[in-house]
Amino acid sequence: MGSSGSALKVCTDHRGGINWLSLSPDGQHLLTGSEDGTARLWSTADSQCHGHFQGHESYITFCHLENEVAFTCSADHTIRKWDVMTGQCLAIYRGHTSIVNRILVAKDYLFSSSYDRTARCWSVDKEKQIQEFRGHRNCVLTLAHYSSRDVLDESEEEQEKLSRDFLVTGSTDCTVKVWWVSSGRCYQTLLGHTGAVLCLILDTPNRELFSGSTDYTIRTWNIVTGEQLKVFKEHQGSVICLELVNRYLYSGSADKTVKCWLADTGEQVQTYKTHKHSVSTLKYHAGILFTGSGDACARAFNSKTGVLQRIFRGHKFIINCIQIHNELLYTASHDGTLRIWDVQGICKRNKPRLKKERSVLGKSSQKGSLSRLFNNRVGCTVQQENGELEAVELM
Repeated sequence: MGSSGSALKVCTDHRGGINWLSLSPDGQHLLTGSEDGTARLWSTADSQCHGHFQGHESYITFCHLENEVAFTCSADHTIRKWDVMTGQCLAIYRGHTSIVNRILVAKDYLFSSSYDRTARCWSVDKEKQIQEFRGHRNCVLTLAHYSSRDVLDESEEEQEKLSRDFLVTGSTDCTVKVWWVSSGRCYQTLLGHTGAVLCLILDTPNRELFSGSTDYTIRTWNIVTGEQLKVFKEHQGSVICLELVNRYLYSGSADKTVKCWLADTGEQVQTYKTHKHSVSTLKYHAGILFTGSGDACARAFNSKTGVLQRIFRGHKFIINCIQIHNELLYTASHDGTLRIWDVQGICKRNKPRLKKERSVLGKSSQKGSLSRLFNNRVGCTVQQENGELEAVELM
């Protein structure tokens, strides 16, 4: 057993569980969205709360932070846009008739998905709904966006004079649908899953879409033709979260494991164990795979060997989201706290000598609050020894 240490800071300002954590593109701020119906803005420089966004009439399900504006969505059926500097609400987007559970900002579009079985597209600069995507038979849980120019080669791009935008939606009706943003019409329906689609991730340079489901599988699709390419079947529980880095696909599951796959072949090359409950969130950074779990712990694994490097203990309920910035790990939990941990040592020790890593993340909205998704089914209380908040490093 190696050295151990506490969290650098525990932020306890929220009065309810934190459902999501978003990092601004410039890395200067974090945004947390909470069960208490508010969002809070945190500086990554001093870890202080610099903004408190109030106005929603129910809990916040998801949030997204840009450098100058923030977006939140809520069980009150609305989406709000906020000024980061002043905290003023700049716009309220109304139209959904049930809980809004995801938002995605791409180009000048704001996309949203809801339990009302629809996804919608809004103008970022106005409170105007541009399009409604109706066709799913049940809740829309996850979103992704791409442009036709993202998936065309040079010869095809010459033929396609105008770039077309597409929205991808995953639903509890077991389907993935691809929509034309301009018309709201369904371009194609991807059939194959036998359970709810919980997460999506796009790899547009390779024209591929990955989907994870409660049917225990991950499926990969050609996003141009809609053809199902491969089915990854090794998990023994729902696939909750996905991340793709350098054509390695990482999947977190309710079976208490993360698996690593070769995206090109579907071969499973690593399994990361020791979780005591579902893996609710994951993130790759500098050769380390960080995970958050329903057992209230975060973990750091050597991504290549699968060896557990460190356990971060202190939270009392499920960790819903994690972020990493400047060798600091941020963990947001249903216990209402944001905890900050120093991971500089393990990152330096495990950093691979590779060319620049390409992580496929930006244009998909996924890995939502598992506690909300399963109505707290995966939440659990962890007894703390002597009340200490510790991170144990395993050598």
